[in-house]
Amino acid sequence: MGIYNRILKPRKLQLSNKKVIEEPISKTPIILIMLFIAACISAKITGFNIHILLKRGGKFFNILTQMFPPKLSYVNNIWNPLFDTIKMSLLGSMTGSILAIPFAILASSNLVFNRFFMLVIRFLLSLVRTLPTLVTALVATYIFGLGTMAGTVAICIFTFAYVGKQLYEQIETVDMGAYEAMEAMGANKTYAFLAAILPQVLPAYLSICLFCFEGNVRYASILGYVGAGGLGLIINEKIGWREYDSVGMILVVLFITVIIIEALSHYIRLRLT
Repeated sequence: MGIYNRILKPRKLQLSNKKVIEEPISKTPIILIMLFIAACISAKITGFNIHILLKRGGKFFNILTQMFPPKLSYVNNIWNPLFDTIKMSLLGSMTGSILAIPFAILASSNLVFNRFFMLVIRFLLSLVRTLPTLVTALVATYIFGLGTMAGTVAICIFTFAYVGKQLYEQIETVDMGAYEAMEAMGANKTYAFLAAILPQVLPAYLSICLFCFEGNVRYASILGYVGAGGLGLIINEKIGWREYDSVGMILVVLFITVIIIEALSHYIRLRLT
C-alpha cells in the first residue's frame, strides 16, 4: 500500500496560505508496462527463445576456450599489421577531426542564422554518420584498392561525422557574450570565433578527438574483413583456417594496445581539463 500511495495515488501538499497543490500521478507504471510490451513484441519478431539460450548458450565459449592459451610464437607476425591498424586509426582520426571543424561551425545555430543552410549541413553529418564503417571501407577498396588507404578513408569519414556532430553541439552551448562584444567592436567573424569561442570548446573538442581515436583503433582491427588492411586481415585468415590459438594471440596484443592507448588518452584528457 505504501508503494501504491507513492506512485498511483496523487499526493496533496498544503501551503502556508491554505492552498492545496495536488502532485500529478506518476507515469512510471505506464512507461514500465509499455517497455514490457515492447520487449515481448521484440522477442516475438526476432524469434528469441530463452530455452535455446539456456540450453546452448554455453557453446559460445567453445571457440573462446580454443583461443587460450594463445600461440606465443605467432606474436612476431602481429607487429606489422598492428602498426598498420594504429597508423590507419591515427591518420584517419586526425584528418576527420580537422575536416569536421568548418562543418561543425556551419551547423551551429548560434553562428549561422540561415536555417535552411544549417539544416542541410546537419543532414549531411547525419547521413554520413549512418553509414556503417565496414560499408564505407568496402566502397573505399573499390576506389583506392586493397590496403590501408581504404581503411584510413573509412575511419576518416566516420570520425568526420561523429566529431562534427559533437563539436557543433559544444559550440551551441558556449557563452556568446565575448563573441558578440568583439563583433560590436569591429572584429570579423573569423577573428571573433578564434578569440572568443575556440578557447571555450577546444578542451572538449580535443577530448572528443581522443575518445574517437580510442574507438577507431578497435574499429580498424576488423576492417581487414573487407580488404582494408590492418589486423583484420590476419584475424580473418586465422579464423578461416581455424587457428584459434593464433587468433587468441592477436586479441591479447590488441587488448594490451587498446589499454595503453586508453590510459594515455585518459591522462591527456585529465591534463586538458
